[in-house]
Amino acid sequence: QVQLVESGGGLVQPGGSLRLSCTSSGFAPDYHPIGWFRQAPGKEREGVSCINNNDGTSYYADSVEGRFTISRDNNKNTVYLQIDRLKLEEPAVYYCATDWPATTIQGCALEESEYNQWGQGTQVTVSS
Repeated sequence: QVQLVESGGGLVQPGGSLRLSCTSSGFAPDYHPIGWFRQAPGKEREGVSCINNNDGTSYYADSVEGRFTISRDNNKNTVYLQIDRLKLEEPAVYYCATDWPATTIQGCALEESEYNQWGQGTQVTVSS
C-alpha cells in the first residue's frame, strides 16, 4: 500500500525556518518523483518544489526559489522541504505527493495533475 506521511509543520514567526518531512512507504522511490504542494485558505493548491530520486533533478516555484530547499534521504525513504525566510502570507497546509505506479525516469513537475498519491498534509502557520 502506497503511503505518504508529512510531518514538521507548526507555528513560525515571519522570517523563520521550518523543515518538513515526507516519509513514503509501499513503493521504491527511485522512479517516482516527490512533489511538495501547499494550499492556503480560499486558494487553489500550488506546487512549490519537486525532486526526482533517479536523476536528482529538482525544481522550485518562482515564489519560493532561493528560500526553499528540497532534499532526500534514501535510507529513510524521506524527502525534506527546508523552508527559510517564511513570509507572513505563506501559511498553508503543505502536502507531498507522488505518481504511482507510473514511473518517471527524468525530471519532475509542479503540476498537481502529475501526481495521484497524496499525504494528509501538515499545517504551517505564520504569526508574529
